[in-house]
Amino acid sequence: MKLRIDTVDDALYLRLDESDIVDSLEVAPGVILDFDSAEQVVGVELLNVSSRSPRLNLDSFQFETS
Repeated sequence: MKLRIDTVDDALYLRLDESDIVDSLEVAPGVILDFDSAEQVVGVELLNVSSRSPRLNLDSFQFETS
């Protein structure tokens, strides 16, 4: 799993695995899901991240597992 933050394009991308992406679907404005050949979600992209969360600190992230 990889998380990429693009400060130039103001986007956040979560890649769940390395499967080839065969289709993408914008499920809400600025929310794009990427699918593999088995129609499983393998990526999630959020556009305009700074306006979605104005207090977002791109220098500090917390990860939790349970």
